[in-house]
Order: sequence, then structure tokens, then C-alpha cells
Amino acid sequence: MPVRKYLSVGYVTKPQGIKGEVRVKPLTDDMYRFDDLDEVFLKRQDRYVPVKIQRRRYAKDFVILKLEGFEDRNQAETLRGEYLWISREQARPLPKDTYFIADIVGCRVETCAGRFLGYVTGVLHTGSNDVYVVKDKQEVLIPALKKVVVDVDVENSKIVVNHEELEGLLPDED
Repeated sequence: MPVRKYLSVGYVTKPQGIKGEVRVKPLTDDMYRFDDLDEVFLKRQDRYVPVKIQRRRYAKDFVILKLEGFEDRNQAETLRGEYLWISREQARPLPKDTYFIADIVGCRVETCAGRFLGYVTGVLHTGSNDVYVVKDKQEVLIPALKKVVVDVDVENSKIVVNHEELEGLLPDED
């Protein structure tokens, strides 16, 4: 699986007011990340189109953005339900042993013993740690803890987990 060139940083929930602003649910750990962005990208078929950010402000858990070319509520309404993207070059560096969700989803997961468990289909955020949702014939929830996740190889889309730490969580082998 090729490394994604664009990463999602927000989701437009609805228009805000009548002047073309949109309310955005941030998909980053730091919602003030938008202060460092001059533009975001909108996905149009298989292309990513840059759009300048004219203004930003914050309200509770949301970012209110005014994007160039969206001048009224009707135009802003066309963005409802869209993801806002940044290029990988715009992404902030991650701490050691952390990964972008976009790079984890789709990875093949197997145990140290070579047992195939499935592919990561999503990541759940719990209070203490993330949990990888892995599906093949059955769904398996794998806590993203160092004692469980032995190796993450993003370039080869492969994750190896310690099956001994997953006692009782794995389905019976067929």
C-alpha cells in the first residue's frame, strides 16, 4: 500500500453563520494546529485542490474557518460532510513510535508466530490508549501498547503483535 500523500486534518460538520464560514471538527491531537496552515485541500475525484484559509477562530471543540471562494451560507453548505486535507509535507513530525492513522489503516496484522489476524480497518481512541480494529473473518480489537504491538512497518504495511499478550482476545484458530 503506497504511503498517502495527503492527510485529513478536519471534517466539515456544517456552515457557520451567513458569511461562508464552516464549522470543522479537528481530526488532529492539537486543534490549534490550524494556526500554522495557510491552506487546506479539498478532494475532487482523484485530485486535491488547494483552498486558502482567510480566517480561523475557535469555539469549544470546533474550528471555524473562512475559506477563499466560499462567500455565503449556500456556498459553505456545499462543504458539509467533506474532509479537509493537508499534504504530508505540511504534517508535523510525530514522536518516536507514533504513527498517522492513515498509515495504520490497511496494514496487515499478524502474530509473532506468523498467524494472520486481518487488516486494520480503523482506530478507536480510548482514554488511555488507541485500539486497532482488525478484521478478517472476525473482528479483533488490539490495544496499541508497546507490550502488545511488537513492530509497525508502515512502508510494508505490516504490524506484528505479541499473541501472548492477547490471550483470550483472539478468535480460536480454524
